[in-house]
Amino acid sequence: MNALVRQSLASTVLAACVLMQAAPVAAQTAPAPAAAPAIPPSWAQGRSAEQAASSLAPHPPGISSLPANEIPVDKLKLPPGFKAEVWASGMPNARSMVQSPAGTLFVGTRFPGNVYAVVEKNGQREVKTIAKGLHRPNGVAFKDGALYVAELSRIIRYDNIEANLDNPPAPVVVFDALPKDEAHGWKHMKLSPDGNYLYFQIGAPANIVVQPVTHAQIVRLNLKTNVLETVAHGVRNSVGMDFHPVTRDLWFTNNARDWVNDDLPNDTLHHVTRKGMNFGYPFCHQGDLPDPDLGKGRSCDEFDKPALKIGAHVAALGMRFYTGAQFPKAYRHNIFIAEHGSWNRSKKSGFDVVRVMLDGKGKVVGKEVFISGWLQGDDFWGRPADVQVLKDGSLLISDDVAGAILRVSYAK
Repeated sequence: MNALVRQSLASTVLAACVLMQAAPVAAQTAPAPAAAPAIPPSWAQGRSAEQAASSLAPHPPGISSLPANEIPVDKLKLPPGFKAEVWASGMPNARSMVQSPAGTLFVGTRFPGNVYAVVEKNGQREVKTIAKGLHRPNGVAFKDGALYVAELSRIIRYDNIEANLDNPPAPVVVFDALPKDEAHGWKHMKLSPDGNYLYFQIGAPANIVVQPVTHAQIVRLNLKTNVLETVAHGVRNSVGMDFHPVTRDLWFTNNARDWVNDDLPNDTLHHVTRKGMNFGYPFCHQGDLPDPDLGKGRSCDEFDKPALKIGAHVAALGMRFYTGAQFPKAYRHNIFIAEHGSWNRSKKSGFDVVRVMLDGKGKVVGKEVFISGWLQGDDFWGRPADVQVLKDGSLLISDDVAGAILRVSYAK
């Protein structure tokens, strides 16, 4: 090996040694990679840069109950001839309701994980807690002596429940292949008029997002075959539904997205006239408002329209057709909707029960506030969550902040 080659090889080895010694130093001094931005909670998703500093946030859930004598029903404003009273209390977070043919009222909850039963005993109403520790047992339905409960990701059943209210049986799992998303995962449930299906919603997994095909829809579970099928698409979050007493068509409420502005979009009322309808979410809201981000390149004309714009951010939840005979004739087959009340609005809206009038062909012809008074100034003492028509024609209203059921009756 000549001197020139030996000198070149030595230089190469020396350079390699220098690089090996310098590498740890370089690794120690290199800047750390930037931390990924924190993912906001689902309710905060969709905010613009200007809205990011907003102090608006969802109200804390009702997880306690007011004593019956401290529930200010005297503050409620009703039409002439109607009165409101406390019907049952001591049910923290009382929400969805269903009454059995024998008269027992079953009440689901969202947060405590309880299910209640209200029964008449010695001329008095008694509240029993028949289930504890369930996961978002909001939806309830009753069929053939059994209570069905919709949890976040499954449907369960308590057989022969009324004979065992003091010692309920272990629930039977009916269906457990539902999504586990917490955002809009709680369910409202309704038995079909023929008793063959359980209808409920699978909400969008965030405020505004292009959802998986399994979400943002109304579905029904066939109780004979255990097959789940889609009834309607493009539904962000429905927490109230009922069937028209004459046509048997499905109607439901829908909560629109947040963080557009104070007055848009409206919550909506929908009428299902054919299977597979698409009501637009996430591309279109309230039937005529393209989403400011996801609606680009889309048209609201692609989608089915709502039957009614209810109001911006009012949180329209439980709804029922009035099928009783106690109220004046003009109320027959009207829709009552519990408006839980807004949080995503600088001036609160909702916190009332509204009445929706239909004509003889089932078309919406008007809407008015039926009961107000839960909101006093900028403060609220309760939040209506669901409505239920009793056999005597009176109307029950669940309140998940007061933890009570109110009864509205009419006398000429």
